[in-house]
Formats: sequence, C-alpha cells, structure tokens
Amino acid sequence: MIKIGDKKIGPGHPTYVIGEIGINHNGCIETAKRIIDAAVVAGCDAVKFQKRTPDLCVPAHQRDVQRETPWGVMSYIDYKHRIEFGAREYAEIDRYCADRGIHWFASSWDEVALEFVEQFDPVAHKVASASLTDIPLLTKLKESGRTIILSTGMSTMDEIERAVETLGTENLILCHATSAYPCKAELLNLRMIQTLAEKFPGVPIGYSGHETGLQTTVAAVNLGACVVERHITLDRAMWGTDQAASVEPGGLNRLVRDIRIIERALGDGVKVVYDEELPIRKKLRRDETNLELTAK
Repeated sequence: MIKIGDKKIGPGHPTYVIGEIGINHNGCIETAKRIIDAAVVAGCDAVKFQKRTPDLCVPAHQRDVQRETPWGVMSYIDYKHRIEFGAREYAEIDRYCADRGIHWFASSWDEVALEFVEQFDPVAHKVASASLTDIPLLTKLKESGRTIILSTGMSTMDEIERAVETLGTENLILCHATSAYPCKAELLNLRMIQTLAEKFPGVPIGYSGHETGLQTTVAAVNLGACVVERHITLDRAMWGTDQAASVEPGGLNRLVRDIRIIERALGDGVKVVYDEELPIRKKLRRDETNLELTAK
C-alpha cells in the first residue's frame, strides 16, 4: 500500500488533495502562509511548493533576458533568485504546516534542490512534468526511498515508460496532466487517467490540472484519480505566470467539498436494498410480501 505520510493512497481511500502553491507566493513568506491557511480551511491534505537552484535551472539563453516584475525590470536570472525561498523560509513553512496539521512537500527541479528539500524529511517528492526526462534527477529521487508523485504533462508514452522504469513502481504515483496554462477543456484528455491505470496496473493514478474551472477536476475523481492537484492562490489577478490557472479560496472550498461528495456517492458497486428504500418498496411493489432483505 502506497502512503503519503499517514494517508493511504489508492482505490477505496479518500482522494488526496494537493494545493499547489508553487511560486504563487512571489517570494513572500506571509503570502505563502495565507495560502496555506486557505488550503487548511478548504480541507486539502497537502500544499506543494517548487524548489529550484536558478543557476542550474535557468537556460543560458534566458538568463540575461530582461523582464518586468513588481520589483522593477530585472534579468530573468535575478527574478528567479528574487522569488526563490531559502532555508529560513522553508524552515518557517515546515513549522507552520506542522502547526496547521497539513502535509507539505515540493517539486525539486535539480539535484541540489532535492538535497535541500530532503533536510526537511518531506512526506513525498513531486516530479514536475518538465523533469520527467531528467533521468539523473529521477535516479536520485528513487534513492530517497520516499513516495514519488510524477506528473506526465508534455510527455510521450515512451518517455513516461522510461521514467517509470527508472523510478520503479513500489512508491510511485502517476498524475495525468496537460502542460498548458490555463488549459482548454478539449486538451485535458481525462480518459488518460484510465489509460494510465491500464498501462501501469497497481500504480495509483492522479490528476494534476491547470484548467480554470472546477467541474473537470471533479470529473477526474469520477474517472478514478486517487490524487488531485490544483494550483491555488489568494487572487488570480495577482502577478505571476501561474496565477491565471490557479483556484482562489472560494473555489478551493467548493472543489474539496464536491470531491468528498463524489467519493461518498460512488459507493462500493455492490447492489443492496437500503433501509431508506424499504418503506417505498412496500408501498409501490404490488407483489411485496414480508421478504427478508439484506439492507443497509
């Protein structure tokens, strides 16, 4: 049985809901805390961040590109350093999430970032779709022995198979994703959740969504997603590349509520006559007798 912290993952267990904060905090720890609070209120199981070593992750041809930011015009590499949390901020996140009773972890985009995140003993590691083909990073992630959540956006099936071969299936969760921000409904291809389940039997399948609505994420649960991840923010009008594809607190409350309702409504697939049906049965069935019924 695959677990994230104390939560069992897979069919028959509650959907594990992740609020992806990513870089929507814009380098402000107080903003990060407010988003964590929103996730707690909504009933999320975890929040997730992104950890990069900018000097390793930013391509050379982009480093000196000038970008307008809330802090003025600066090079892209300076911007990436500006919004990156360090040891002090992550220590505060670790403490704050423990106090609020919610899991946290991060997607590490390079091996140095992974080593950094490991010091906090995370309940899991996330692999961003962009890192699915980074075999050296995947190898290091496997060595951690932790549960790995792998997003599969912008990837071919051959690439996914190679990543799964590298990571193994013992501690793996696969998340279907389409890497478009925000993503149009016709590009979501939610039936890939079932395709991945058939292709990798025994591996829990999740969904990482970048759409603007909520209905399709609920539909993913109906199709069998055991883990659901959505970007979350305080206000979609905030500055940042991921804000437009994020869910605000009100929407997050509705999303988690609807997921929990769907879970209860799906049931176990065993046909029974419920106690609540017996009076109606007795009233409407012409041939009804005092039959002994197995009922709930």
